[in-house]
Amino acid sequence: MSDYPQLFRVRQKFDTPRVDDVPAEVERELAKLQLSNKVSPGQTVAITAGSRGIANIHLIIKAAVDHFKSIGAEPFIVPAMGSHGGGTAEGQQGIIEGYGITEEFCGCPIRATMETVTVCEAEEGFPVHFDKHAFEADHVLVCGRVKPHTNFVGPIESGLMKMMLIGLGKHEGAKIYHRAIMNYSFGKILRSVGREVLSRCGVVAGLAIVENSYDDTAKIAAVAPEEFEERESELLVLAKEWMPRLPFDAADILIVEEIGKNISGSGMDTNVVGRKASDHKAGDDEVPKIMRIVVRGLTPETHGNATGIGMAEFCRSDVVDQMDVEITRINCLTGGHPTAAMIPVHYPTDREILDAALPTIGLTDAPDAKLMWIQDTLAVSELECSAAYFEEAQQRSDLEILTPLRPMPLDTKGNLPAFKQWQS
Repeated sequence: MSDYPQLFRVRQKFDTPRVDDVPAEVERELAKLQLSNKVSPGQTVAITAGSRGIANIHLIIKAAVDHFKSIGAEPFIVPAMGSHGGGTAEGQQGIIEGYGITEEFCGCPIRATMETVTVCEAEEGFPVHFDKHAFEADHVLVCGRVKPHTNFVGPIESGLMKMMLIGLGKHEGAKIYHRAIMNYSFGKILRSVGREVLSRCGVVAGLAIVENSYDDTAKIAAVAPEEFEERESELLVLAKEWMPRLPFDAADILIVEEIGKNISGSGMDTNVVGRKASDHKAGDDEVPKIMRIVVRGLTPETHGNATGIGMAEFCRSDVVDQMDVEITRINCLTGGHPTAAMIPVHYPTDREILDAALPTIGLTDAPDAKLMWIQDTLAVSELECSAAYFEEAQQRSDLEILTPLRPMPLDTKGNLPAFKQWQS
């Protein structure tokens, strides 16, 4: 096939808030809870650090450490990320250090383990697991981002409650909770286990983070344990309002430059690509409706974990080569989503992928295909769009056209440049 869609670059204009001084905001929020009334000098506080690529997370964790130090406590950091990092303590510590959360920067120890304590048995009849170091601490600060979950829908989705289950439950907890969700529901297990953890595991507070459409910190909220459920539900409403979105509701082909666990629990956020209801098709009430997804690479921060690759129809062969198959399988099987580890149709070059994908979109001629190309599902403020969208984009006040239409930039080997490197 010799013809491809022409492309133009567009910038979305999002109207969302932003926290200008992150450490100061963390201090202000934690100070509201007057934690010195609960935390005595010399007591230990475990602070959770997850595997997601949260904006400013190293600054947020350090500011939390500094707050507890200021009231005489002895804080330390625990990696809280279920089975990520290959299900090893070293792998999990490596992930958070990659985000800048180091002992040197934060000024406190990191205590990483996969060992858990069985706290009790949940009402549904399975054991409740909790990170051993966190359980042995006098207090626990649960820190995490509130956002829509990639698989489940409800008043509480991904946030502090989930961090107490999947994050602090480590690999053993994540395995049993995901199995229980198959028999009950995400919401029921979330509340059942969360309430046991809150009553038995020394949780002194939560630090909830909500991000804006530009993948930046929009809100930080310190939350008292008895308010976790209510506040998280309120914050989820804001998270859904502020989350990044693609500018158009349908596409024949979506090219995703990179996927990874630092981007989303599912590698690429299903809320952004419209694959929450099913791996390869949007639900009736879901947008956008994307016919084919192409993945070009994995983020360095994902360390070979290609969870979510199975939601794409096509990928480059070097993505398959970059995969750590064992780590990917562990993560997907633990989450009860084995198809997320399946390998798409793959080819060595972008030209071969396009030549294979374009005839599968129906009767639309290749130059007229609706195609979008993004860096990842967190970074959609700028993207490449095909000529089929150009007329609509010219009429939209929320879109700024950055370039004229230009040919698909395939080189002599048949490959596209890196998304971030091509704008001319």
